[in-house]
Amino acid sequence: MDSKLVERLKKIVGAEHVFDKYEDRYCYTYDASFITVGKNEVPELIVYPGNKEEVAAVLMLANEHKIPIIPRGAGSNVSGGTISRNDAIVMVLTRMNKIINIDRKNMIAELEPGVITADFQTQVEKLGLFYPPDPASKAFSTMGGNVAECAGGPRGAKYGVTRDYILGLEVVLANGQILNVGARTMKSVAGYDLTRLFVGSEGTLCIITKIIVKLLPLPEAKKTMLAIFDDLYKASETVAQVFMAGIIPTTLELLDNIYIKSIEDYVKIGLPVDAEAVLLIEVDGDAAVLDKQIGIISKICKDQGAREVKVAQNEKEAEDLWVARRSAFAAVSRVRPTIIGEDCTVPRDKIPEVVKKVREISAKYDVIIAVLGHAGDGNLHATILTDERDHEEMARVEKAIEEIFIATLEAKGTLTGEHGVGRAKGKYLHLEVGKEGIDLMKALKRTMDPNNILNPGQMLGE
Repeated sequence: MDSKLVERLKKIVGAEHVFDKYEDRYCYTYDASFITVGKNEVPELIVYPGNKEEVAAVLMLANEHKIPIIPRGAGSNVSGGTISRNDAIVMVLTRMNKIINIDRKNMIAELEPGVITADFQTQVEKLGLFYPPDPASKAFSTMGGNVAECAGGPRGAKYGVTRDYILGLEVVLANGQILNVGARTMKSVAGYDLTRLFVGSEGTLCIITKIIVKLLPLPEAKKTMLAIFDDLYKASETVAQVFMAGIIPTTLELLDNIYIKSIEDYVKIGLPVDAEAVLLIEVDGDAAVLDKQIGIISKICKDQGAREVKVAQNEKEAEDLWVARRSAFAAVSRVRPTIIGEDCTVPRDKIPEVVKKVREISAKYDVIIAVLGHAGDGNLHATILTDERDHEEMARVEKAIEEIFIATLEAKGTLTGEHGVGRAKGKYLHLEVGKEGIDLMKALKRTMDPNNILNPGQMLGE
């Protein structure tokens, strides 16, 4: 990069917040996805802005010189959404990490994009409030990244995903213009819903510099249970039955035998390694009704063929179960070195059908596919365990992935429920939205970012 441009950037954000050494830049050629680009895509420069004015100034300069900008938080996304390219500046937003305000009376909060999700949740819970979205990466993922990817998590069954809690945003557009969208109120229909447009846009339309979220009262209590099945399909069928009983659990997680064995080997908490599947279920709310709900769910599970239902007797037992669940991806990484965790989502009643199809695809292509899911909202993580160094196997993996996507769409589902499109799924997006949908998205992108500097190559492949 031209030395004069580098000097201008250093004046904008401070020389100590600009990194140009090769070893520093190389760290941004990968994120938490299976996609790697290596030495051929080392970015030109890394910048850490400290406020919206610095973000705007960097974007104005980049737009003027048509330099791509890759926005990045913790790099914890699994869709390749923050992978660098060799002509780009990576803009890391982790310096902007202030919780600006928590308004208890109106149950809203304002915060910067670099705030760690779990840290924010801890702060609001101290005040008796609750921010439900809980991606598996919440201990290190940033709120800005959660918004950009519209992150979900296990509690989505009852509480929804990130977009359901975003009231407004402050963003910087590609030309450096600062824009405020949405409101601090619970409802607003003033014009097009630009807030929803930016949530989940994966850094292709704007840089998020402030987030306004709504909060809920912290639930009084919660109960956790584990239902053990000898039949994966019976466990899958149980999911819809729970909801048909009129109960909406906070979380309803499905894990197959591959996950059960891997997790138990990893954390050793006594999971039943001979079981074909388990359902990890949690309910929350008024303490007086939780035992009744747990009783109803336990009966449903047993009627559906569960051989045993265990209810956590105290907070430690419940936390042990959730520690086990949160370690799932780390645990299966011991099976094969490369993990491709898809996040296809289908209607709840289609889960058994799609689980069966995934098993058939696994056998057809002779690849290991473990099944884990936020089954309460139909989100299935068909997890392909492979080795990217084995090119012949990876060719089979590609075919398996495409068939999983086709099966998902045939079941009236979606290619991605929470991970985003990124680089990983861009070539498949047309299967869901069609040519017309792709054309409209490209038109929006060209209108808002005519020089295509914001995260080019993501989502739409351009």
